[in-house]
Amino acid sequence: MKYRRLGPTDLQSSEIAFGVWTVTTGWWGKMTEREGALLLQQALQEGITFYDTADTYGEGLGETLLARAFPRRRSEILIATKFGYDFYTFPARAGHRERPQNFTPEFVRKACEESLHRLNTDYIDLYQLHNPRMDALHSDDLFALLEDLVQEGKVRHYGVALGPDIGWEEEGVAAMEERRIASLQIIYSLLEPDPGRAFFPVARRTGVGLLARVPHASEILTDKFVEVPSFEPGDHRGLRRAQWLRQAMEKRQRLLFLAQDTGRTLAQAAIQFCLAQPTVSSVLPNITSEADLKEYARASDALPLTTEELARIQDLLDTNYSLDEGPREEFRSSRTAPAPSGSRG
Repeated sequence: MKYRRLGPTDLQSSEIAFGVWTVTTGWWGKMTEREGALLLQQALQEGITFYDTADTYGEGLGETLLARAFPRRRSEILIATKFGYDFYTFPARAGHRERPQNFTPEFVRKACEESLHRLNTDYIDLYQLHNPRMDALHSDDLFALLEDLVQEGKVRHYGVALGPDIGWEEEGVAAMEERRIASLQIIYSLLEPDPGRAFFPVARRTGVGLLARVPHASEILTDKFVEVPSFEPGDHRGLRRAQWLRQAMEKRQRLLFLAQDTGRTLAQAAIQFCLAQPTVSSVLPNITSEADLKEYARASDALPLTTEELARIQDLLDTNYSLDEGPREEFRSSRTAPAPSGSRG
């Protein structure tokens, strides 16, 4: 496992991070708390030191599971959690529909204290706004409160985590340019490179560290599927449109060269694609099993993509993989987006 500095901070993060949502939300199948804790512990054995969760994951389970998995190893790991959804007042949730948000200083302080209690720790390494809209990013009172939490030692650094449909490019650029954030969490992959690519020059200029999640694009860029997949009811990936899935599988075929005679799997190549960006501090693949864990963790030491491979990828991206334009996923600003049916992360 290799390590990188997290943006402008003094924190060293493993290049591969563990998104705790896969073991606590039930969106990738059921997993017991014991099984989830064991997988988290195995991840540390593989060199993964960065664990990303949220107070809403499993209605607090993501945080309590980390406390259970690492009761005496707090100093060995980095914990990132998120805030902003008021699941205390609105516990009921229909499917993946978004809950009401609350970014008032009073609520955020309460949320922070609750997270510290569930995590059984006295500090959070990275505290992230969870899918904020522009009004939250423009709130001086909110960021003054975050600075207070840093001064009090309860939060070491704070950042922003963006959703795919509820705040995206405009919000990400504003967060990096207008606020002293340490990190920006985004979706970025060979199949969904935009608007992630728009963040790279801004991140270079501001020094913000990018956290790239779902590098495998609903696991299309793994060896789990050889044809258009179907998912069980309740599986989060089943929300993707059928047309998108068909095109994604066609694009996957054009990327298989990345795993031919290279000593790396396609899944590892997809992670290396993210790591090819120096502004990316860590990559968060969806780890759902021990097999996933070992393959993805070892992507850090896999052969980096060559200049020739990156150039070939660029040609594919520039031409939309030589596919006819069809229905495509749209990433909207929260200023123009309708209320979403859900969000990944």
